[in-house]
Amino acid sequence: MSGFFSERLNGLCPYVPGEQPKRGEYIKLNTNENPYYPSRYAADGIDGVFLRGLRLYSDPDCEELRGAIAEYYGVPSRCVMPTNGSDEALAFCFAAFGDRGAVFPDVTYGFYKVFAELFGVPYTELPLRADFTVDMDGYLNVGRAVVLANPNAQTGIYLSLDDIERIVASNADNVVIIDEAYIDFGGQSAVGLTRKYNNLVVVQTFSKSRSLAGARVGFAIADEELIADLQRIRFSFNPYNVNRVSAAVAVGAIRDRRYFAECIDKIKSTRARLVGELGRLGYAVLPSLANFVLAKSPKINGKKLYETLKASGILVRHFSDARINGFVRITVGTDEQTDALIKALEIAENTL
Repeated sequence: MSGFFSERLNGLCPYVPGEQPKRGEYIKLNTNENPYYPSRYAADGIDGVFLRGLRLYSDPDCEELRGAIAEYYGVPSRCVMPTNGSDEALAFCFAAFGDRGAVFPDVTYGFYKVFAELFGVPYTELPLRADFTVDMDGYLNVGRAVVLANPNAQTGIYLSLDDIERIVASNADNVVIIDEAYIDFGGQSAVGLTRKYNNLVVVQTFSKSRSLAGARVGFAIADEELIADLQRIRFSFNPYNVNRVSAAVAVGAIRDRRYFAECIDKIKSTRARLVGELGRLGYAVLPSLANFVLAKSPKINGKKLYETLKASGILVRHFSDARINGFVRITVGTDEQTDALIKALEIAENTL
């Protein structure tokens, strides 16, 4: 660290992304990417004429993508803000609405704590219950911004739409941010509630369910005045935040509803089979509605299991957080990838 670094940020611990191996020798089940290719329509418009247009800046209003998202979710386009991945949308939320502080679970997406520290937002981490579900009472009438991933980012556990509405209604004087990165894999989105409540921001991404993790496209949906607040932050940071190529492929992806539904159905089916196989091996598996499961071996600790699988050519995610360090997080892959994982787990268990 240089002697010029901000004293305020001296203690900042950055987010640690999952491993991204440079070569393809691993079955990659560690960062919740979609195992299926993007829609063929995502790249249909990327021809030579389009590429020559890259000499020009992208549309700062992202009009076509805003319109496609608005049409899909049945909201006015003025209530949509596309972003460079959902992380950017979340960062803008912390910057715009964090003055009074924020509350979020102790086991959740690691970027919430990082953003709070980066933007000087006082925060409280509320413990999940012993069964890793959200303790609803802790989020009612809190007098601060509420940030919840639903389904939760590390557990996959879903909070019902009725519970989300109770939280939003009880915090009328503060913004509630619902991070729905995994909502397409199960449960009901809270997007419809944004037309009823002016203090709700729903954040989603194209990275998971629409197979565009490398394109970096996310979005926020909210009451138009909240979107205006977020746009004020965006235009103070980077008005050309979504590049031309990413915007175009995202438009193609969200319009291909048939392929989207097919991919979601396959992932749900494989998730059910994966949970069943893990149960057969004696694993404790949290009830996930995401495209991953958090699983605990009856014989091998989480770190050792991660290392054993990596040595077998399979990457899963292990977290050092005290409450979940006995688990590994496993992305739902293809059926073939799942077969290889189960085989590796059987070998690992039988060698003890």
